[in-house]
Amino acid sequence: MPNVVGKDHQLAQDTMQAAGLYFLDEKDATGQGRLLILDRNWIDVRQVPRAGSCVAPDTRITLYAKKDHE
Repeated sequence: MPNVVGKDHQLAQDTMQAAGLYFLDEKDATGQGRLLILDRNWIDVRQVPRAGSCVAPDTRITLYAKKDHE
């Protein structure tokens, strides 16, 4: 599992897909329930499972992001 914490959300998704991981969920890390529109304006602050974990290709991954100015 790659480490995408601190990357913009678009790059994080691209990184996961390059590693063969396509089952990606995205969530607003502030809990406000906002949609992540314009992925490059969001920074990933947490990922589940954690970076370095061994995961199967069909594992569902959740990326938590905040707007880049928050």
